[in-house]
Amino acid sequence: MTIDFDALINRRDSDSIKWNLFDSDVLPLWVADMDFPSPPPVIEALKERLNHGVFGYSFPQESTKLSICSWLDRRHGWRVSPEEIVLFPGVVPAFNLVARACTNPGDSVLIQTPAYHPFFEIPSNVKLGISASSLQKSRDGNYLIDLVEFEEKILPTTRVFMLCNPHNPTGRVFREEELNSLAEICLENNIIICSDEIHSDLVYQPNCHIPIASISEEISQSTITLISPSKSFNLAGLKSSAAIIKNKNLRESFQTHARGHAGSVNLLGETAMRAAYDHCEAWLEDLLEYLAANRLLLHNFVKNELPGVVMNMPEGTYLGWLDFSDAEIDNPGDYFLENAGVALNSGSWFGNEYAQYSRINFGCPASTLITALDRIKSALVST
Repeated sequence: MTIDFDALINRRDSDSIKWNLFDSDVLPLWVADMDFPSPPPVIEALKERLNHGVFGYSFPQESTKLSICSWLDRRHGWRVSPEEIVLFPGVVPAFNLVARACTNPGDSVLIQTPAYHPFFEIPSNVKLGISASSLQKSRDGNYLIDLVEFEEKILPTTRVFMLCNPHNPTGRVFREEELNSLAEICLENNIIICSDEIHSDLVYQPNCHIPIASISEEISQSTITLISPSKSFNLAGLKSSAAIIKNKNLRESFQTHARGHAGSVNLLGETAMRAAYDHCEAWLEDLLEYLAANRLLLHNFVKNELPGVVMNMPEGTYLGWLDFSDAEIDNPGDYFLENAGVALNSGSWFGNEYAQYSRINFGCPASTLITALDRIKSALVST
């Protein structure tokens, strides 16, 4: 499958949040969607469904669940059954429903910071408490789990741990021993693991994504795993995801709480999901090769051209996590928007203590990334 990932596509005429939130002279490298068209088999499947012309209510299709089962087995060596899958409109509403289904008033959730911002919103959405364990930054800029601190952050009321793997924003892909240690602590404390694995297909060699629920039967019975093709195949606007819940009681509780709080998976989103998992593996391999080159370009540029800026090499995702602490820029998101015409995610979006950080999206043509980096360099030199 030959795809020109270098092609520049005008996204300003497509109602794009990413491209239309800011002025036309701003290069947006913030929100996590890519500037590449979705795979041709997905587009053809959508055209075929559109030609039918009727878009009424529909049942989730067994064939979609079978596609997910096959994908998880091929890509991650994880065997799941169709009855263990619940199709759902999106991962964000799903982890709010997980919290609702697994807690009672007065309970709390545990997260790891820096954290994807919607994790912080769960307590207010579901009326829960929250505690946070920080990933620890090593000398090489990588992020590690402090298991002692993690266990210390567990409250008597903690009922759900929100895991994000591959991790957003740091790009860490956690190793089996790390995941197993986290799971053992959760099992000992009767904590349900809600594992956001939306970036699970975007992992760079030699790293390997391991679904935490695949480690053991005991862990799987206390885990709800959330996946979606939205990041891997650039389908975020089609609102399609899946929850894998092997524990029957957990699955039924999730489904019960979903009624009245969320609709079924989007009709066209399900069509796209099935086509992506059935026919687009070669496209994904080409994408990963292109993203790996962008990742290296970004990492080398930060290391060689941006004094005072530190970036760990992401093991997964198409997101870079930039530390501007030594550059003495307090809010780099605002600074580079104003002084470089580049939109990045502000670090404080991932936790108040990360105000001197920014997240950058390198899921774009290399020429766009280079232009943005040159702008950032010029603005940094002028400080």
